[in-house]
Amino acid sequence: MKVTKQLIDNFFRDKQIAIAGVSRNPKKFGYMVFKELLLKGYKVLPVNPNSDFVHNIKCYHHIKELPSDVDSLLILTPKTQTDEILRKAINKGIKNIWVQQMSETINTMKIAEEYQQEIIHHKCIFMFTEPVKGVHRFHHTLVKIFGGMPK
Repeated sequence: MKVTKQLIDNFFRDKQIAIAGVSRNPKKFGYMVFKELLLKGYKVLPVNPNSDFVHNIKCYHHIKELPSDVDSLLILTPKTQTDEILRKAINKGIKNIWVQQMSETINTMKIAEEYQQEIIHHKCIFMFTEPVKGVHRFHHTLVKIFGGMPK
């Protein structure tokens, strides 16, 4: 399953994105993505079974608790949780699912195919949020220069 620009555009089209695997620790990747999307103007709905709030925003403990109008979900969980979250998201009817690079398992794509669900995979979300500084900005620039962006 090839990741296309259309899949990525669909993911970002709605300004509401749920994130499974958000961390309360500002040094963790799950918090950095959460914060970046907030700064970009997205309404972010964090999902973490161990938190009630992240950055003063209500945290959902489970995918099933998310509002029914959530169309985009970013999965940043440890690999041991990814496939279960993916199945729950698909069964809930979430249309746009991004499994962050390094969160996917050997079964992730098999599950997506089983459900006939196109997902974004093997991609870092920071490459598509137009990062303004740091290592992600540098990486984003390199990927663009060398033609690594989906078409």
